[in-house]
Amino acid sequence: MHFEAGGIYHIYNQGNNRQTIFFKQENYLFFIKKMREYILPYGDLLCYCLMPNHFHWLVYVREPSILVSSSDGVTKTRSLNESIGILLRSYTRAINEQEGRSGALFREETKAKDGWIDTNISPAHQDYGKIWQNWELYGWTAFQYIHQNPVKAKLVDRAEDWPYSSAPDYAGLRNGTLCNQVLAKELLFLR
Repeated sequence: MHFEAGGIYHIYNQGNNRQTIFFKQENYLFFIKKMREYILPYGDLLCYCLMPNHFHWLVYVREPSILVSSSDGVTKTRSLNESIGILLRSYTRAINEQEGRSGALFREETKAKDGWIDTNISPAHQDYGKIWQNWELYGWTAFQYIHQNPVKAKLVDRAEDWPYSSAPDYAGLRNGTLCNQVLAKELLFLR
């Protein structure tokens, strides 16, 4: 995955062979804690949804790499890619221990989409403005798609009834602090 500062990315992965990745409420909450620790230092979460066998994030990247200090005091650069990998590996270790299993929990490759059809298009291209303006449509579509996952899976009747997503926050039913709702409303023209 290639991330750039100022980009908005739909990031997702699912259980290996579509297996369950969240077995009980504590697993969802632990994963959210990991998201806060490993994703938020790089930017803002605009929305998210954790499903029994996969997850979706819509992330505004401020910095694709940051300086981090290790426990022995050594400072090094860590990319968002590396942090996503650390998050997934540490979560997998915890679940493997909990469930008495071993091996991969997630699919090998986490995917990230940014809405651009041609990532090599130059700002000088005659259609650059038109394509950029359409990003809001892609971002809004991704936002809706992410929140509608539990409804499509028939887990709930309304998106805001799924507790493991940001939909209840946007519906005003919960005072969630994980997502930057102000920025999401600005970037995605949400009402």
